[in-house]
Amino acid sequence: MIACPFIKRAGTEHILSQLSRRGLLNETRVGIITDLRPESVLAGSMDLDALTELGGHIPNFHLTHLPGIHAKVYVADVKMAIVTSGNLTHSGLRGNVEYGVALRQEAVVSQIRGDFEGFESLGAGISREDTAALSVEMQDLKKLFSRAQKSIKQQARKLFEDRLEKTHVQLLRRRVAGGTPNSVFADTIKFLLLQGPLRTEQLHPLIQAIHPDLCDDSVDRTIDGVNFGKKWKHQVRTAQQHLKRQGEISFDGERWSLQ
Repeated sequence: MIACPFIKRAGTEHILSQLSRRGLLNETRVGIITDLRPESVLAGSMDLDALTELGGHIPNFHLTHLPGIHAKVYVADVKMAIVTSGNLTHSGLRGNVEYGVALRQEAVVSQIRGDFEGFESLGAGISREDTAALSVEMQDLKKLFSRAQKSIKQQARKLFEDRLEKTHVQLLRRRVAGGTPNSVFADTIKFLLLQGPLRTEQLHPLIQAIHPDLCDDSVDRTIDGVNFGKKWKHQVRTAQQHLKRQGEISFDGERWSLQ
C-alpha cells in the first residue's frame, strides 16, 4: 500500500522491476492512494501513463484518487511501514535529500495500514480505463496549457480553462459515484470520530483537509443536480443529522461521538 501525492515513471518502474525480479507480479496487491487533480499533471509531478502501465502489469492493482493527500507512506503487509518525505519519483527515491523512518513492529505497522485503508475508503476508486482516459485528456490539456502560458490568444486561455473545468467535473463525478457528497461526508465523520469525540468546529477543518475538492469555499458548482463547493458545511450538517437519526453518532450538546 502506497500513499503518495507525486508519482513518476521512475517510481513505477522501480516497483515493476522489483516485483518482476522476485516473480511476484501476479501475487502482490498494490494499492496506491494519490491525488489525480490535473494541476499535478500539468506541473509535471504526476505521470498518468506510468500509472496506466503499472495497472497493466499488475493484475491486482487498485488506484484511489484522494485530493489533499500529501503523506508519503509505503506499507508492506504488516511487516514494515516507511514514513518518509520522499515521493515515488526519481528525485524522491535517488536525488533529493529526504528523511524517513522504517517501522517493523507489527502492531504499529498494522495501525498505520489501518489508517490508510480508512483514507482509501474515503477516496474514489479509479479504474485502469479511467486512468488511461484521463491521461489522454491531460495530453490535450498540456498542449492548451502551453498555448495559454504563451498567451498567443485569449481564446486559447479560455479553451484551456474550460477543458480544465471539464476535467475537474469528471473527477468530482467519480468522487461521489453511486452516492452524494453527503454520503462521503457521513463516512468521513465516522472515520474522524474513531479518534474520539469532536465539536463541529473541530470536524470542519479536518473534513476540508481530507476533501479539499468537495469543500472548496471559492467555487459553487452544480453537477447533475448536486452542489459542490461553498455549501459543504450545510452538507456536513445534513450528514451529521442523518447519522444521528440512524443511531450511529450522538451529540451531547457540545461534542459528537460514535455510538
